[in-house]
Formats: sequence, C-alpha cells, structure tokens
Amino acid sequence: MNAFVIIAASGIGKRMQLKNGQSKQLLEIAGFPVIHHTIQAFQAASSVSAIYIATKEENIATLEAMATSAGFSKVQAVIQGGKERQDSVNNCIKAIEHEIRSSGQSPDTILVHDGARPFIQPEEIDEIARLSLEFGACVPGTKPKDTIKYIGSNPDFFGETPDRSRLLQVQTPQGFRSRLLIQAHEQAELEHWYATDDAALVERFFPEQPIKIFEMGYHNIKITTPEDIPVAEAIFSQKASWS
Repeated sequence: MNAFVIIAASGIGKRMQLKNGQSKQLLEIAGFPVIHHTIQAFQAASSVSAIYIATKEENIATLEAMATSAGFSKVQAVIQGGKERQDSVNNCIKAIEHEIRSSGQSPDTILVHDGARPFIQPEEIDEIARLSLEFGACVPGTKPKDTIKYIGSNPDFFGETPDRSRLLQVQTPQGFRSRLLIQAHEQAELEHWYATDDAALVERFFPEQPIKIFEMGYHNIKITTPEDIPVAEAIFSQKASWS
C-alpha cells in the first residue's frame, strides 16, 4: 500500500472570527497547533508514504519548520494554496504529478484531508486507503444526529423532510485511486467546474465509479467555529482511552 496525502490547510477561518486573517489550523489544542495533530496522524499511518500540504503563502515557512522540528519525515512539500479549496488540492495534485514524472512511481491512492480535522486516527487512515484501492474511491461519513429538512420554494419555510436513514454527513480523508482523482481535477480545471469536495468531482466526471462508504464515529470534527475549540480539547483528553 502506497498512499499519498494532500492536506488542505489554506482556510482563514472566517467563522472562527479570527483577526488579521489568522489561520485556524494554527490555533492550539493541548499546546500544539491544530495542523500539528493532523499531520501527526498521517505520519503514523503505515499506508502513507508522502504528505503534501497546501497553505497560505505566509504560513509555508512555519509549517516547514514545524515538520522538521516534529520529525514529520513524510512531509514531501508545503506549497501555496489557491483561491478556493479545490484550487489548493489541485496545486498539490500538480506537485504529485511532477513527482510521478520524476520518479516513474505512482502512488496507489491519494487521500485528501481537511487540515482542520485533527482527530482522524492512523488506523482509520489505513482502512480508508485500503478501501480506496479496492473499490476505487472511499469517503468517510457519520449518521446525522438531527433531523434534516429541505428549504421550501419559499425560503422562509421548510419543505419536505428526507429519510434520515439514507443520509450521511461527509468527512475527510476522502480516498481515490490516484489516476482517478488526478483526471477528475484535470477535467474540472478544463471546465472551470467547482464542487464542495473531491468526491463530487469524481461523481460528476466518473458517474460509473461507486464510492465506498466508511462509517466513522463523531470524533473526527472539523474546527470551524469558536465553540469547536473546547469540544476539541475534550476530545483530545479522551484520546488515550480510544485504543
């Protein structure tokens, strides 16, 4: 198993209400930046051989220094992200393509992860990588705890209620056979078509490709709003008991 990982860490955290464009990935949980916890999980995953990180230009040196000091030897490159998350992922894909051309070796799978999800576990990463290779694509998700409703034709009122048993909240890392993801991003760039996640690109350009579900627990939260920080601290305090 040979998986490459792309970590999208360019977000400025508007909903975190941070000042001066500060990155939410550099907020601290238990004394370490969010992105440190994220990289650490992929460093420990046996399936992962290389990590590519997309971040804001002003954070590149910070993350390079962090990777060196923490011994994150799998970090292959920290590169500048793009205007949108999809652009950031595509920048990393182009770096991976350059590596493939240089070495002649292609990874079995590519996993794409949100830098602000610090609690993914190495064994979960390995299983998603395995399922991605077996089925072509694999996306983690959790069952929604709340009832979900559509907004009606009048945006001030609810419409119908979908069957909650057929819904999942999608998370990352999302895994794909490498050529599948590369081609999906190439086509999206040609058509100037944007989606909210990488699975949606594959669904659009390769509709025949099934996407395997990997159901997860509720620990793999994305740091999005100020309320998430104390929740993250509580999750971190429970990590020792997970194994």
